[in-house]
Amino acid sequence: MATSYQGNNFIDSSAEFTDNIEKRESLGKVFEIIFLLGLLIGLFILALLVFDICQDGLARFLTPGFLTETPSRFPDEGGIRPAIVGSILLAIIVMLVAVPIGVGAALYLEEYAPKAWWTAIIEINISNLAGVPSIVYGLLGLGVFNYLLGFGPALISGALTLSLLSLPVIIVTSREAIRAVPDSLRYASYGLGVTKWQTIYHHVIPYAIPGILTGVIISVSRAVGDAACLLVVGAVSFLTFDPGLFQRFMALPIQIFSYLSRPEPGFANSSAATIIVMMLLILVLNGIAIYVRQRFSITR
Repeated sequence: MATSYQGNNFIDSSAEFTDNIEKRESLGKVFEIIFLLGLLIGLFILALLVFDICQDGLARFLTPGFLTETPSRFPDEGGIRPAIVGSILLAIIVMLVAVPIGVGAALYLEEYAPKAWWTAIIEINISNLAGVPSIVYGLLGLGVFNYLLGFGPALISGALTLSLLSLPVIIVTSREAIRAVPDSLRYASYGLGVTKWQTIYHHVIPYAIPGILTGVIISVSRAVGDAACLLVVGAVSFLTFDPGLFQRFMALPIQIFSYLSRPEPGFANSSAATIIVMMLLILVLNGIAIYVRQRFSITR
């Protein structure tokens, strides 16, 4: 009788376990459907926005001279060449300034910094800075680069301000990528007599580059599309020459804002065409970063 009782308990426990598994699988499928619907809704709205922009601005985008001429006060004339040159220079300087500093800070915090109270405070502040509105960075850039360092409302001030804006995201994502490198790889390198820096340079960084480039893609895309901090620093909405590092400058987001603020209806089409150009520029930058990331992923 005892054996039979224990056998019945075992059968009941197995049936209950099977029911729990089935309930969890059913619940997982429900959440999968919900998440898929959320993704489809987001993609549908994005497709509508892109379609609307292309419908309004494609004709103006294909107008001869739109990409090669300077702006005009007439909606159907002129182009956005100074804004394109300014945005490209801004993106290049942001990558040259923010990426080495951000990756270096992430390497120090993950590989060299001791686990102390002051490093914990630094980590908390970096995470908080990643969520600060861009207008705050614009005010910081205005005070430091425009007035304290004396650069004035020049392109270099806007580029350095965008670099500050990008740094927290690059540091956070780079730290996560470096942290994901298995410790066994480091220990194997140390076991062969390799120094710490050689281990980081030859093993940790190559394995972490795909994740680091993901953060670079996100931060540079945000910087290229940001308008608030550039308005504070001193970007202009009308320029008849290609900007230099220490000259007044334009950028694509400022050009879009300028077109939208004008009452003539033709400027709305020019704004949509400028949005198309900015999307293409961001896609090109992202495509380059994704290619490099995939190349390193295949190599490793």
